[in-house]
This record gives sequence, structure tokens and C-alpha cells, in this order.
Amino acid sequence: MASDDNEVTLKIQTLETNSEKFPPIVVRVPSRYDLLKNCQETEEVGASVKVYKDIKRTNRFQVRAKLNGSDVEFIGSNYDGEASRPQLCNYAFALIDKATNTIKMIPIAANKIFRLEPKIGNSDELEDVPQNALSREEKAEAMKDLQLLYSTRKSERERNALRAYDDAETRQDLDKKIEGINLPAEADEVAASSINERNLPPYDLEASDPSRAYPLEKIISKGEWRYLLDVFHVSQVGGEVTPEVYPSFVCNRVHKLESIKDENEKRKLAGIFSFITHLIRFKDKHAMDSVRSVAHHKIPGILFHKFSSMFVDSESKRLATEKIELLISYVLVLTLFVDDFRTDLTDIAMDLRMPAFKLRSYYESLGCKLVREKQLLLATLPLPLTFPATTRRKRRR
Repeated sequence: MASDDNEVTLKIQTLETNSEKFPPIVVRVPSRYDLLKNCQETEEVGASVKVYKDIKRTNRFQVRAKLNGSDVEFIGSNYDGEASRPQLCNYAFALIDKATNTIKMIPIAANKIFRLEPKIGNSDELEDVPQNALSREEKAEAMKDLQLLYSTRKSERERNALRAYDDAETRQDLDKKIEGINLPAEADEVAASSINERNLPPYDLEASDPSRAYPLEKIISKGEWRYLLDVFHVSQVGGEVTPEVYPSFVCNRVHKLESIKDENEKRKLAGIFSFITHLIRFKDKHAMDSVRSVAHHKIPGILFHKFSSMFVDSESKRLATEKIELLISYVLVLTLFVDDFRTDLTDIAMDLRMPAFKLRSYYESLGCKLVREKQLLLATLPLPLTFPATTRRKRRR
């Protein structure tokens, strides 16, 4: 810092919030009324300022300022009004100590600036405020404005694409465009086979190769591969795929990437690893006994939206039994791709938190055959693709 052509060296010190001490609060009065000015007019007039803290929700504060003898009280809080909107900025005081040439940064309480509104009354009781001071529509609109202001162009394009997908008129326009496209006969068969009552991923009964029995492009769309590069990047920098982050199925097979020379094929396999991870973590997130491994797992927005529309019941917001079975089927189909359609049931059963013998019926419903090799039970996919006569699984009462 320079002042009068003299250089001054300052040391900056950041003070963390101390639970035993109450951090400072900044308040403002939107009107022209000046509390401090009126306090200084006469020595007889004094002011009282009280700060309330919610016992149950410790991040909630309310400030009440009042001139003694006046019926007007100024009240502000951080849980209603403008302060309840999403706050993307943190605030702090900067105190300059000229004696020691030190700048101390002190965080403001709850990172909020309180707006004091006048209220006529003489009550010292803390008002009850509803849990959601803003309506859902108001919060959504506020979040949309903040995203537009602070987000990157890339993330905004992704959100716009999802909003367009949800728009009914846009879907109708897409349907009309699709009707005008002449699809090959094979694609028509695949699309028709995906509309079934078997609760399975899209399949092709006429496939002559196991890799076409369940077309991968019908499971992972073209635009989703760009969000499935985490395993690929970890392998490129020599990082380790740990069980704390990835399922054991992925950890036990990630070494296959080292033997693949073609980069496109390596990206494809790594993308399948990532997709399996997101599917399993999505299932765990919606489980009643959610495991700690999903607490910090982030599913890309485009995939979370897709999984929610496919597997989550719109009314209960939970995974119904049929949806869980469908999700498991998607996972198992991808395990077949990873293991060249001869996969061991042991580790994927552990990831899905199911006994291996129970997983057999899921593979069989996909048209797989179970064979034993060297004391291992492997699921294979013979062709032509056929399904058992009874596909509905028995449930224990």
C-alpha cells in the first residue's frame, strides 16, 4: 500500500469464527431514518440493540433495534425477506491497525447483512416465522437469477438444455422432427423392443452379436459421454481408483484400461465405469439406510435428471420396487460389457448390497445363462437373446 509516496507493508490476518464469541453484525435501515443521529441529539434518549439466536437452528439470527421511549422498533433477520435468498458472497470487516501495520479480517455473523424494517409495537418476544418464508416459485426464480449472474456459460447451456427437454412444446417439436427421419429397419426394431413390460433396458431380439443385444447407445446417449471422464482422467495421471469413491466392481477391473491402446476404446470403458458408479450411488442416495460413501458423491446434473425421470416415482419421490429392479438391470447389463459378457457376480452383488444368489434371477431375466468355471459363477449372454417364460420375480412377504 502506498500513501504520500511512502510504501507501507501490511500483514493480513484472517480471524476464524469463534463459537464462544459472537461475530459482528452489519445492519442497515432502508429508509432515511438515522438511528445514530437521533440518539446523539439528546443525552436522555438512549437506544437498545438486541440480537436473538435460534436455539435449534443456530444459523438463524434476529436483530431488534429501538429508541428508548419510542413505539417504533426496527427488526431484521436472516431467515425472511431478502436475507433468506441464496447468498453466494461472504462478508467480513477489515480492521487496519496502524501501530502494528496489520489488517485483520473478521467474518460477519452468518455472512449476512441485516435489513431493519420498522414495526410499531412494544414486544420483546421473538416472532415465529414459518419454515419456508419464500414460496417454492420465489426460491426457484431467485436461484435462476443467481445462476444466470454467477454461473459459467457451459453450466448455463446444460441447464437450458434440461429446461428445453422439460418443456412440453419442445418435446412435441422434437417428436415431429423425429417422425420425418427415415430410420433403418434395425433401429426400428431396437426402439420397438425397448417398449416392453419386462422392465429391462432397451434390447434387440435379432442381434447377432452380444454387444448389440443391449445397444450401448440406448443406455448411454452421445451427449452423456463428456460427463463420464473422471475414471479416464484418474488413469491418465496415474491416480488410484479407491473403494472410498468407486464401487468394488470398478476398483477390481480398472486395470483393464492399461492394456487398451486405442484411446477411444479406453474412454469408452472408463465411461462405462463412471456410469456404473453413478447408477449405484444414485440407488444408495435413495436407500432408506443410505451409506456414507454417497455423502460427497456428485452426480453430473444431466445424469441426475435422467436417473430421476427414469427411476424416481414422481409422487413419492422414492424408488419404487419396479424402478429399483430396472436400475439394477441397467447396472448388470453394463457389467456384461466390461467383462466381455462373462462376468463374475461376487463384487457387483456386494456393491448393490445384495446376496449373490439373489442376483442370479436378475441376470437370468436379462437372458443370461449362469455357468461355473473354476469355482466361479459367471453370467454369460448367449444368442439369440431369449427370456425365461416367467420374468416376474417372487417377493418375500
